[in-house]
Amino acid sequence: MADNGDDDNQYRIKEGDYVVLKRGEIFKAVQIQPRKKVIFEKQWIFLDNAVGQLYSTTFEILSGGNLKPHELKDSASPLDAVEAGTDNRNIVDDGKSQKLTRDDIEALKEKGLKGQDIIKKLVDNHATFGDKTEYSQVKYIKKKKKKYENTVMILKPSCRILAMMYHGREPGKICHLRYDTLAQMLTLANIHAGSKVLVFETCAGLVLGSIMERMGGYGSVIQMYPGGGPVRAGVESFGFPAHFHDTLHEFPICHVNALLAGTLDTSAKDPTAENADEKQLNLAAEKEQKQPEAEEQGTPEEESMETNTGDDAGQDVEKTEKDKLKEAKAQVKKLRLEEKQRRLAATAALLKGRNADGLVIASRFHPCPVLLGLLKFLSPSRPFVVYSQYIEPLVECFKKLRECGGTVNLRLTDTWMRHYQVLPDRTHPLLLMSGGGGYLLSGTTVATDHSKPAGSKQAEEPAPKRQKLEDTEG
Repeated sequence: MADNGDDDNQYRIKEGDYVVLKRGEIFKAVQIQPRKKVIFEKQWIFLDNAVGQLYSTTFEILSGGNLKPHELKDSASPLDAVEAGTDNRNIVDDGKSQKLTRDDIEALKEKGLKGQDIIKKLVDNHATFGDKTEYSQVKYIKKKKKKYENTVMILKPSCRILAMMYHGREPGKICHLRYDTLAQMLTLANIHAGSKVLVFETCAGLVLGSIMERMGGYGSVIQMYPGGGPVRAGVESFGFPAHFHDTLHEFPICHVNALLAGTLDTSAKDPTAENADEKQLNLAAEKEQKQPEAEEQGTPEEESMETNTGDDAGQDVEKTEKDKLKEAKAQVKKLRLEEKQRRLAATAALLKGRNADGLVIASRFHPCPVLLGLLKFLSPSRPFVVYSQYIEPLVECFKKLRECGGTVNLRLTDTWMRHYQVLPDRTHPLLLMSGGGGYLLSGTTVATDHSKPAGSKQAEEPAPKRQKLEDTEG
């Protein structure tokens, strides 16, 4: 029974969890914090009352921004007592069919009427609602529910939900990567628990988090990053446990060539740290020089000494406090640099084996040089996949891989997806759809023998034998 309680607990919302708020097709990732205002769809809400509830619960937003689990009433639908018309040809959209004005609706809200009651009032005061067809009535009520029902659903983060959130709100941050394309990337790269995967991405950490979720905290993920440090905003939104982050390693892309050449010195000091140490030494030397100069100066009169002793003592205390703060900051910076160098050495040791199980690239940079450099870290017969919003960079990669060799089963594909409305007697594709989900280049590495020259294969092949022709008498 204790196991059942633990299983149930993981599906309940806890304080400090990262969750996704949903209303219609709008998503937003937030963290559950006590008495913290969260703005969602131009509305302030508090998530305190969601703690302890199950994920995927729909909450009603009360006055003051507090949440309450939404209770489905068994009351009759607004359509139950309304007859439907045969067609809409005689309905004129002149804006005079609705008797309730905006002020009347606002007054109903102030009285405390809920969304379902307001919708019933709108239906009762609509002059031509009974003349609409049944489908038009359902469509009208669905539209009004979206506008007046004040509810929000809290979901558990997953790669699909977060991909839909980013693609709907800020597609530029994830290079317009659609969630169905992301699913194909995880499949083509054969991401599974216990594998060692190389990742180079500039999609706000969405691809990295999806790979970590698929691996389930087993194996190792090596993130190759450009610039001064890795970007992992999307990884935080997944809300992974602490042991998931133990499998995550990082390595700067600018050091890949040095690692391949065997000239990477992981014990070398960071030049920025050396400059900081030199500055501190110069400041200390200046202080030492200023002190004897102050002693050599003539002493002022006794009266001025009595008035200034308090000020001088206060200034000395401030100086000592500032010096202590500088020393503490320098010590913290030194420890961070040492930790960074230690992580760099550990990741370099993982890469030196050149036995990675997969490679995933999804970046706004040109993928060709990155792909050719990182393929050298993969074992033979291992998959790789490259995503790009445009096809031209991947065509160049395709040609380069054909020229260099070492890969087979190269495929350049794009994905086409369209949503369908599936309802009785009115199933059809939606009018609005995504224009494109990007392009994927995938393949498999193979072992190559560089000891033989390129023309040796032709030289080893025997010359074709000539067929003997026997003389025949006519």
